[in-house]
Amino acid sequence: MNTQSNAASPPPRPPHHKPGGGFRNPWPGSLPRGFGGLFRWFLERARRAPVPPAAPPRPVAPLHARPRARRDEMLITAVGHSTFLIQVGALNILTDPVWGERASPLAFAGPRRRHAPGLAFDALPPIDLVLLSHDHYDHLDDATVRALARQHPGATWCAPVGVGARLRSRGVRTVIERDWWQVASLGPALGDARVTCLPAAHFSGRTPFDRDRTLWCGWAIEIAGRRIYFVGDTGLHPEFEAIGRHLGALDAVLMPIGAYEPRWFMRPVHLDPDEALAAFGSLTASHGAHATVMVAMHWGTFVLTDESPDEPPRRIAEAWERERRPAERLWVLAPGETRSLSSAP
Repeated sequence: MNTQSNAASPPPRPPHHKPGGGFRNPWPGSLPRGFGGLFRWFLERARRAPVPPAAPPRPVAPLHARPRARRDEMLITAVGHSTFLIQVGALNILTDPVWGERASPLAFAGPRRRHAPGLAFDALPPIDLVLLSHDHYDHLDDATVRALARQHPGATWCAPVGVGARLRSRGVRTVIERDWWQVASLGPALGDARVTCLPAAHFSGRTPFDRDRTLWCGWAIEIAGRRIYFVGDTGLHPEFEAIGRHLGALDAVLMPIGAYEPRWFMRPVHLDPDEALAAFGSLTASHGAHATVMVAMHWGTFVLTDESPDEPPRRIAEAWERERRPAERLWVLAPGETRSLSSAP
């Protein structure tokens, strides 16, 4: 008698999914430090002199007041930290929107904004698409989410697996959740854009009790012949070259460069400037002739770690020059600054 089951075998579990639920970084050496490491870091901080204060980035007046970019144009405006307004063709995109005063669950404590948002919330043009990388307080701000849900109710939000419930509970109407390497086609109303959820080496959680219950990621968007990669929060991992081959030639890469000291604690989850440049090199290795712009992010707005907040842009500029890369392809934007890629791709 044939006792073999005809039922299909379940698909293999992706390596970044934990067996008991939740998520993890699947690469050797990518496990974030736990609470023991956090306690060691606090002790080290208490024993040494504080980092001398640095002047905050000086905001500039936004250079444009247009509700939409031209058909052949891409505009990128820095708001602060990982928050950018990207205008490409007829589409207006926000990344990790944070207009709050603190990256904290508390209104009276926690990392405080060092400069005003580069673009006032009420000055935003109509928002079509929001790309969210993960649920940490410096990337997902409850008050900002609620305000965007009220004032831009038609916006589509793209979030990694597990984050959608939090967004919906704060009034967001349309949420697309994706796992790593999954794609969403957004349809004619959003310019037939395609977004791809991409791997990152990080972690998630907003309390001590929900660590890694939701996913973290980066996002790539392709629209009107343009390709933009918002890397999110990440440490250095071995997938950047594969991501570059998968996406094709990129016009802009929004790359984190800050919040990296001490390295023994932060290395698995945050790039330092040299690693950011290495990741950029891996991304662009298969299409090096294309004039890809690197946009530095995740620096200067909140003091989260031990390096001076003005060190990351200085170090990335030095590393960029050492590799003799064209200066015009590194964008370190002041809050409120807008730059344009105007020529047709």
